[in-house]
Amino acid sequence: MRQLIRLAPLLALAMPAAALAHGGHDHGEPPGWTWDPWITVPLLLSAVLFGLGWRRLYGRSAGGRPRLKRRLWLFAAGWLTLAGALVSPLHEAGERSFTAHMIEHELLMLLAAPLVVLAEPLSAMLWAFPAAARRTLGRISASRAVSVPFAWATGAVVATLLQAAVLWIWHMPSLFDVALASEGWHATQHLCFIVSALLFWTAMLGRRGAGASALGDRALAAFCLLVTSFVTGALGALMAFSDSPWYPGYARLALAPFGMTPAEDQQVAGLVMWVPGGLVHLVAALALFRTLLVPSPQRTADAV
Repeated sequence: MRQLIRLAPLLALAMPAAALAHGGHDHGEPPGWTWDPWITVPLLLSAVLFGLGWRRLYGRSAGGRPRLKRRLWLFAAGWLTLAGALVSPLHEAGERSFTAHMIEHELLMLLAAPLVVLAEPLSAMLWAFPAAARRTLGRISASRAVSVPFAWATGAVVATLLQAAVLWIWHMPSLFDVALASEGWHATQHLCFIVSALLFWTAMLGRRGAGASALGDRALAAFCLLVTSFVTGALGALMAFSDSPWYPGYARLALAPFGMTPAEDQQVAGLVMWVPGGLVHLVAALALFRTLLVPSPQRTADAV
């Protein structure tokens, strides 16, 4: 614990340090932006589809415009977070610093994913297509081949186990070093993190309504959020308390930003996963529990 207290100030330094780290062995050059078309093209395509669909929905809507505006701001915040994590110098800095890499992962899974889920982008994107294409896509999404696996993957327990498995498996030293050494595997790692996080937050945030079934789903989601806070916190704590680096790819770099050793860099990264990561899931769980304990006006009206 004394070691963690000594490293705590480095956590505050690690945020700007991520922007100063450099992927590779040249310490003098700052990290650059990542313009990989496999990243930028899907990002731009998603923004265009959402923008076109949202504009069409907004033009056809009357009473629902305040909610559409809220969805637009949520999507913009989530999209900018996603783009900032994957395109900004933070992405390249992660090749030098495990802390920078961890910050990138946390932005993807704890901020971008829930914001995008709350924006409900797919329904807006659907309106970017002509009427015939919308009907075809609607039939495909409603088919059992799509709806059944999606419902299964966004069940609270399944989504929680899936995200936990992805998190722990990809942080195994052998697999993490493979991702560090290969751009293809690095992209695969990030795709697994993003997809599992989107499924997880869909399961956690999509339980609406006031019926007994919806309330039960929300209680289960709150419990799964608590479990997730412990699961991610345990992995972060193991990193934070470790005196030796787990990942040879980072250990070979000798020094991380601000003169930290690879072991210290890993300990700060563990703190990033442990504290902010656990806190986000805990706050979300408490917010869901509050909706169960505090009667909503709709539930009160139904009971009268």
